[in-house]
Amino acid sequence: MHIDLVRRQLAELPSPLPPPRPEIEAHVLRSGPMPRGARTPGGPVRDAAALALLYPDERGETYIVLMVRPADDHVHAGQVGLPGGAREPGDDFPVGTALREAAEEVGLDPAAVGVTTVGVLETVDVRVSGFWLVPVLAVAERAPKLRADPIEVAEILTVPVRHFLPEAPVEVIEEHRGGWSIRYGYYPVAGHRVWGATGRALAQLGAVLGRDSG
Repeated sequence: MHIDLVRRQLAELPSPLPPPRPEIEAHVLRSGPMPRGARTPGGPVRDAAALALLYPDERGETYIVLMVRPADDHVHAGQVGLPGGAREPGDDFPVGTALREAAEEVGLDPAAVGVTTVGVLETVDVRVSGFWLVPVLAVAERAPKLRADPIEVAEILTVPVRHFLPEAPVEVIEEHRGGWSIRYGYYPVAGHRVWGATGRALAQLGAVLGRDSG
Protein backbone atom coordinates (compact mmCIF):
# COMPACT_ATOMS: atom_id res chain seq x y z
CA MET A 1 0.00 0.00 0.00
CA HIS A 2 1.52 3.32 -1.04
CA ILE A 3 2.22 5.88 1.67
CA ASP A 4 0.22 8.56 -0.17
CA LEU A 5 -2.91 6.44 0.08
CA VAL A 6 -2.15 5.69 3.72
CA ARG A 7 -1.90 9.41 4.47
CA ARG A 8 -5.20 10.07 2.71
CA GLN A 9 -6.96 7.32 4.66
CA LEU A 10 -5.57 8.59 7.97
CA ALA A 11 -6.12 12.30 7.29
CA GLU A 12 -9.46 12.05 9.08
CA LEU A 13 -10.21 8.92 11.06
CA PRO A 14 -13.78 7.67 10.69
CA SER A 15 -16.14 7.89 13.65
CA PRO A 16 -17.01 5.37 14.77
CA LEU A 17 -13.93 3.38 13.85
CA PRO A 18 -14.59 0.25 11.76
CA PRO A 19 -14.39 -2.95 13.81
CA PRO A 20 -11.51 -5.40 13.40
CA ARG A 21 -12.26 -8.54 11.41
CA PRO A 22 -14.08 -10.97 13.72
CA GLU A 23 -11.83 -14.00 13.17
CA ILE A 24 -8.89 -12.24 14.84
CA GLU A 25 -10.66 -12.09 18.21
CA ALA A 26 -9.62 -14.57 20.90
CA HIS A 27 -12.25 -16.81 22.52
CA VAL A 28 -11.78 -18.71 25.77
CA LEU A 29 -12.88 -22.34 25.43
CA ARG A 30 -11.79 -23.46 28.90
CA SER A 31 -10.38 -21.28 31.66
CA GLY A 32 -7.80 -21.99 34.31
CA PRO A 33 -5.96 -20.05 37.04
CA MET A 34 -5.45 -16.36 36.28
CA PRO A 35 -1.85 -15.59 35.24
CA ARG A 36 0.30 -13.51 37.59
CA GLY A 37 -0.42 -9.83 36.95
CA ALA A 38 -3.74 -10.45 35.24
CA ARG A 39 -6.68 -8.14 35.98
CA THR A 40 -9.73 -9.77 37.48
CA PRO A 41 -13.20 -8.46 36.53
CA GLY A 42 -13.76 -5.21 38.43
CA GLY A 43 -10.08 -5.01 39.36
CA PRO A 44 -7.91 -1.90 39.06
CA VAL A 45 -7.08 -0.65 35.58
CA ARG A 46 -3.54 0.20 34.50
CA ASP A 47 -3.05 2.48 31.51
CA ALA A 48 -0.68 1.62 28.68
CA ALA A 49 -0.04 2.88 25.16
CA ALA A 50 1.59 1.42 22.06
CA LEU A 51 2.87 3.05 18.88
CA ALA A 52 1.66 1.90 15.46
CA LEU A 53 4.33 3.66 13.39
CA LEU A 54 3.88 3.67 9.62
CA TYR A 55 6.65 4.80 7.27
CA PRO A 56 7.57 4.57 3.56
CA ASP A 57 10.46 2.68 2.03
CA GLU A 58 12.36 4.07 -0.95
CA ARG A 59 9.55 3.03 -3.31
CA GLY A 60 6.79 4.51 -1.18
CA GLU A 61 5.57 1.14 0.09
CA THR A 62 4.22 1.49 3.64
CA TYR A 63 5.75 -0.48 6.51
CA ILE A 64 4.95 -0.78 10.21
CA VAL A 65 7.35 -1.33 13.12
CA LEU A 66 6.81 -4.41 15.29
CA MET A 67 9.02 -6.17 17.80
CA VAL A 68 9.44 -9.63 19.30
CA ARG A 69 9.53 -9.92 23.07
CA PRO A 70 12.34 -11.99 24.64
CA ALA A 71 11.61 -15.60 25.53
CA ASP A 72 11.66 -15.06 29.31
CA ASP A 73 9.05 -15.68 32.00
CA HIS A 74 6.98 -12.62 31.12
CA VAL A 75 3.31 -13.23 30.30
CA HIS A 76 3.94 -11.94 26.74
CA ALA A 77 7.26 -13.78 26.30
CA GLY A 78 8.16 -14.49 22.68
CA GLN A 79 5.14 -12.66 21.31
CA VAL A 80 5.08 -10.00 18.59
CA GLY A 81 3.88 -6.57 19.65
CA LEU A 82 3.94 -2.89 18.97
CA PRO A 83 6.48 -0.80 20.88
CA GLY A 84 4.72 0.31 24.04
CA GLY A 85 4.27 0.00 27.75
CA ALA A 86 2.77 1.37 30.94
CA ARG A 87 1.94 4.99 31.59
CA GLU A 88 4.47 6.74 33.81
CA PRO A 89 4.03 9.86 35.94
CA GLY A 90 4.50 12.98 33.83
CA ASP A 91 3.61 11.28 30.53
CA ASP A 92 1.39 13.13 28.09
CA PHE A 93 -0.82 10.07 27.80
CA PRO A 94 -1.31 8.31 25.46
CA VAL A 95 0.91 9.92 22.80
CA GLY A 96 3.77 10.75 25.15
CA THR A 97 3.75 7.24 26.60
CA ALA A 98 3.79 5.59 23.18
CA LEU A 99 6.64 7.78 21.88
CA ARG A 100 8.70 7.36 25.07
CA GLU A 101 8.34 3.60 25.00
CA ALA A 102 9.25 3.45 21.29
CA ALA A 103 12.38 5.48 22.00
CA GLU A 104 13.33 3.16 24.85
CA GLU A 105 12.53 -0.14 23.16
CA VAL A 106 13.46 0.37 19.50
CA GLY A 107 15.48 3.60 19.57
CA LEU A 108 12.97 5.72 17.67
CA ASP A 109 13.96 9.38 17.18
CA PRO A 110 10.65 11.01 16.19
CA ALA A 111 12.19 14.34 15.16
CA ALA A 112 14.82 12.71 12.94
CA VAL A 113 12.24 10.92 10.78
CA GLY A 114 9.42 13.46 10.91
CA VAL A 115 6.87 11.56 12.99
CA THR A 116 3.32 12.92 13.06
CA THR A 117 0.67 11.35 15.29
CA VAL A 118 -2.73 11.13 13.63
CA GLY A 119 -5.03 9.63 16.27
CA VAL A 120 -5.77 6.52 18.29
CA LEU A 121 -7.51 3.21 17.74
CA GLU A 122 -9.96 1.62 20.16
CA THR A 123 -8.62 0.82 23.61
CA VAL A 124 -7.89 -2.89 24.04
CA ASP A 125 -8.49 -4.69 27.33
CA VAL A 126 -5.31 -6.74 27.80
CA ARG A 127 -6.68 -8.56 30.81
CA VAL A 128 -3.89 -11.15 30.91
CA SER A 129 -1.39 -8.44 31.91
CA GLY A 130 -3.82 -6.06 33.60
CA PHE A 131 -3.68 -3.18 31.10
CA TRP A 132 -6.03 -1.07 29.05
CA LEU A 133 -3.94 -0.41 25.97
CA VAL A 134 -4.37 2.63 23.71
CA PRO A 135 -2.83 2.11 20.22
CA VAL A 136 -1.49 5.44 18.92
CA LEU A 137 -1.28 5.89 15.14
CA ALA A 138 1.67 7.79 13.69
CA VAL A 139 3.23 8.34 10.27
CA ALA A 140 6.92 9.06 9.61
CA GLU A 141 8.23 10.89 6.57
CA ARG A 142 11.05 8.37 6.06
CA ALA A 143 12.34 5.04 7.36
CA PRO A 144 13.66 5.23 10.93
CA LYS A 145 17.02 3.91 12.08
CA LEU A 146 16.14 1.50 14.86
CA ARG A 147 18.05 -0.36 17.54
CA ALA A 148 16.62 -2.96 19.87
CA ASP A 149 16.89 -2.65 23.63
CA PRO A 150 18.59 -5.96 24.52
CA ILE A 151 16.51 -6.46 27.68
CA GLU A 152 13.04 -5.73 26.28
CA VAL A 153 13.34 -6.63 22.60
CA ALA A 154 14.59 -9.84 20.98
CA GLU A 155 14.06 -8.69 17.39
CA ILE A 156 12.68 -5.71 15.47
CA LEU A 157 10.36 -6.51 12.58
CA THR A 158 9.54 -4.06 9.79
CA VAL A 159 6.51 -5.43 8.00
CA PRO A 160 4.57 -4.18 4.94
CA VAL A 161 1.24 -2.88 6.17
CA ARG A 162 -0.52 -4.85 3.42
CA HIS A 163 -0.15 -7.90 5.72
CA PHE A 164 -2.93 -6.41 7.87
CA LEU A 165 -5.38 -5.16 5.25
CA PRO A 166 -8.87 -6.75 5.18
CA GLU A 167 -7.95 -9.24 2.44
CA ALA A 168 -4.73 -10.39 4.16
CA PRO A 169 -4.61 -14.06 5.23
CA VAL A 170 -5.55 -14.95 8.81
CA GLU A 171 -5.15 -18.41 10.31
CA VAL A 172 -7.29 -19.66 13.20
CA ILE A 173 -5.89 -22.01 15.82
CA GLU A 174 -6.90 -23.62 19.11
CA GLU A 175 -4.26 -24.15 21.77
CA HIS A 176 -3.61 -24.45 25.49
CA ARG A 177 -1.80 -21.69 27.35
CA GLY A 178 -1.19 -21.85 31.10
CA GLY A 179 -4.28 -23.91 31.87
CA TRP A 180 -6.44 -22.00 29.40
CA SER A 181 -7.83 -23.35 26.16
CA ILE A 182 -8.35 -20.59 23.58
CA ARG A 183 -9.23 -20.13 19.93
CA TYR A 184 -7.79 -17.13 18.13
CA GLY A 185 -6.86 -15.82 14.72
CA TYR A 186 -3.39 -14.63 13.84
CA TYR A 187 -1.53 -12.99 10.99
CA PRO A 188 1.43 -15.14 9.83
CA VAL A 189 4.34 -12.70 9.48
CA ALA A 190 8.01 -13.56 9.00
CA GLY A 191 7.64 -16.89 10.79
CA HIS A 192 5.75 -15.32 13.70
CA ARG A 193 2.12 -15.16 14.81
CA VAL A 194 0.68 -11.68 15.27
CA TRP A 195 -2.36 -12.09 17.51
CA GLY A 196 -3.97 -10.95 20.74
CA ALA A 197 -4.10 -7.23 21.50
CA THR A 198 -1.59 -6.46 18.75
CA GLY A 199 -3.49 -8.52 16.20
CA ARG A 200 -6.73 -6.76 17.14
CA ALA A 201 -5.18 -3.29 16.86
CA LEU A 202 -3.62 -4.10 13.49
CA ALA A 203 -6.86 -5.61 12.23
CA GLN A 204 -8.63 -2.36 13.07
CA LEU A 205 -5.84 -0.37 11.42
CA GLY A 206 -6.28 -2.57 8.36
CA ALA A 207 -10.02 -1.87 8.39
CA VAL A 208 -9.34 1.88 8.51
CA LEU A 209 -6.81 1.73 5.69
CA GLY A 210 -8.88 -0.61 3.55
CA ARG A 211 -12.21 1.17 3.85
CA ASP A 212 -13.90 2.80 0.87
CA SER A 213 -13.33 6.51 1.44
CA GLY A 214 -15.16 7.57 -1.71
